[in-house]
Amino acid sequence: MSYLRGFAPWIAFSLVSSFGWQWAALVALGISGASLVINRRAGTKLDGQILDIGMITYFAALTALAFAAPHSPLQSYDTPISTAWLGLIALTSLAIGQPFTLGIARRRVAPEVANSPQFRHINMVITAIWTISFIFISAAGFACVALHGGIVAQIAYQVVGFGLPAYFTRRYTARIRNRRAAQPDADERFRVGLQSGSMLK
Repeated sequence: MSYLRGFAPWIAFSLVSSFGWQWAALVALGISGASLVINRRAGTKLDGQILDIGMITYFAALTALAFAAPHSPLQSYDTPISTAWLGLIALTSLAIGQPFTLGIARRRVAPEVANSPQFRHINMVITAIWTISFIFISAAGFACVALHGGIVAQIAYQVVGFGLPAYFTRRYTARIRNRRAAQPDADERFRVGLQSGSMLK
């Protein structure tokens, strides 16, 4: 799924962090950079790479810090800090009226749909859900560190935090498409455009 693939650097960081957070940050930075290059070569516009750009910025800074101070106390908070950064990116995209999911979803639908106000509203809703999720994951992460939660708790809140918004996105966009298809008086271009593509594949 497009959104979950976009979080590959964070997933890789979590998996590699047991070998050292500096190496995990370096691997995540490499994946972020590769994703940006691949998507640019595929013709993706910059507004569809808000997450990629945000991840490169974050992991570049984290890599520099981790190698310069490998025993920094911030190491214990790398996961909640990273998801707080994600939340900041998402919240900023909402504040400026350019939800980060818009550029991703635009690749999956017809041009006339991508430029419609209805489509922008749908993505404002989806981005808001992801923003809440990022804030939840970050808060849970800080709580887990403070309460000395184990690996099971860490995995659980991340699975819930990423899984629920992904499920919501798929269900919500499917419901919109079905509702539009059932309305004979709906804007034909919007209805057909939604049927021809999916905002989450």
